[in-house]
Amino acid sequence: MDYTIKIGGEAGQGIQTIGDTLAKVFCRSGYHVFAHQDYESRIRGGHNFFQIRFSDKPITAPKEKIDILVALDKESIQQHADEISEIGQIIYDSSAIKQKHDKPHFLDIPFINLAVEHGGNKIMANTVATGAVLGMLGMDIDILIGIIRDAFRKKGEEVINANIKAVMAGYDFAAKQCLKCSFSVTPLSDPKMLIGGNDAIGFGAIASGCKFYAAYPMTPSTGIMNYIAGKEKEYNIIVEQAEDEIAAINMALGASFAGVRSMTGTSGGGFALMVEGLSLSAMTETPVVIVLGQRPGPATGFPTRTEQAELQFALYTAHGEFPRVIFAPGTPEQALYLTNKAFDLAEKYQIPVIILSDQHLADSLWTFDSLDLSRIKYNDYRLRGEVLSSLAEYKRHLFTDSGVSPFAIPGESKHVVVTDSDEHDEEGHIVEDADIRIKMVNKRLFRKLPHIRQEIEPPLLYGSPNPDVIIAGWGSTYGVIKEAVDMLSPPHSRRGGIAMLHFSEIYPFPPTNKFNYLKTLKDAKMTICVENNATSQFARLMKTETGYTFTGMINRYDGRPFTVEGLLGEIYAILK
Repeated sequence: MDYTIKIGGEAGQGIQTIGDTLAKVFCRSGYHVFAHQDYESRIRGGHNFFQIRFSDKPITAPKEKIDILVALDKESIQQHADEISEIGQIIYDSSAIKQKHDKPHFLDIPFINLAVEHGGNKIMANTVATGAVLGMLGMDIDILIGIIRDAFRKKGEEVINANIKAVMAGYDFAAKQCLKCSFSVTPLSDPKMLIGGNDAIGFGAIASGCKFYAAYPMTPSTGIMNYIAGKEKEYNIIVEQAEDEIAAINMALGASFAGVRSMTGTSGGGFALMVEGLSLSAMTETPVVIVLGQRPGPATGFPTRTEQAELQFALYTAHGEFPRVIFAPGTPEQALYLTNKAFDLAEKYQIPVIILSDQHLADSLWTFDSLDLSRIKYNDYRLRGEVLSSLAEYKRHLFTDSGVSPFAIPGESKHVVVTDSDEHDEEGHIVEDADIRIKMVNKRLFRKLPHIRQEIEPPLLYGSPNPDVIIAGWGSTYGVIKEAVDMLSPPHSRRGGIAMLHFSEIYPFPPTNKFNYLKTLKDAKMTICVENNATSQFARLMKTETGYTFTGMINRYDGRPFTVEGLLGEIYAILK
């Protein structure tokens, strides 16, 4: 069982409300869910959709074929009617879109009239549509009713009952009138967790002890700020909406210097404004975690679409030479654990750590049976109490074998020199001395980097342990590559098998002492790198760092994520 539902319409029509509600119903019913959105950069109007795929088996990517299209406007039919599967159905309200369709795979459901008749208000048309989808699938309605009760608890029984009546009206109408419906939904149990990429990063930050978050709202990272702000009082966190990204990173650095774990988030245009702050973090050795949510550029580009075109930007931006760590999670689960690791490494080595996300990961929803919170770690690397008082002398930038210096909190240490953006000596005083300059660069860069590199985990090999064909990727391409490998494995088993090699810890580039992935690549007969950008930025990084060149490239850069069918088609074309 594997079905896809698409809700299409204009911004402001409640598309996300229907999508979020259905996703909750499916995951609480025990199904695996993958959901993603496509929306324009406007408050009202334009064409948007929310797509949900649910199955009785694990799923990690979107598919192209749709089994139920909920068309809230005429354009949804025009754009997506060709995507309907062999058993697919399109449901719509002819009175709302002012058009009637007589083809057998169309079902005219009077969303508005049913909402007014049974719920007392046309605003409940979306509630009717949600019930109609479950009626077509023949699913139990009780979970949806429970969700409605939770959502409208504060509004009272009258509102709750009206919405339940609207749901039942849509459910009954679709169940009776959809004579062509042939969906077979197997009953399951054991509800699953439903979590999105942005929420997972926010959750990871809170679990890692983040106490200050500053940002200027910018798609697709804004959801992180919203999530943390929603937990602000509960976890004693300060969330500051800054006037711009320059202020945001400087606020985060100030809070970090003052003794709390700090974070900021933005997209490419905002990250450009953070460049000076990034270098300031490096010069003053002040830890900070930065989320860079990628979207298509240049300039404003496609502000609400997805792309992986800022890897080189994250790697090489800012002036001067200094170490940084870059993570690129491929799932919300990876986002949780890598955010935790980002805070740990930022504090441990007193460096900036960048988490590379993108719109596809940020706004997609995944299901998990559970998340292992025992993997979350918190190490306090600041000098406090007896350890601090036992120092004969506190030098903030003391030369050490590891390159990591004592790091105390102002007010607790005996003597603090506030280091500014200039080169400095061990105490933090400005210098012009050439020898000290060389020592400081060596300390910040060459002494720290070997230790940091050993913290980096190798890429994940999924599939055949000795593959002839390797599909490589990084970041948010994880899910679609994994499904492609699963579907390709049987036909290519006679050739030695096929595998995915997924990189989520990008820089410093993973060493080969834990897993010699370079040997695995060189032993394969064909290696294909899949990227959501035009110039194969990761493949170029691989060649720069290791000298290895992939035998094939697959690139998509239209602002949309790969689909399972689309990627399979590209792979088949290369394998032939």
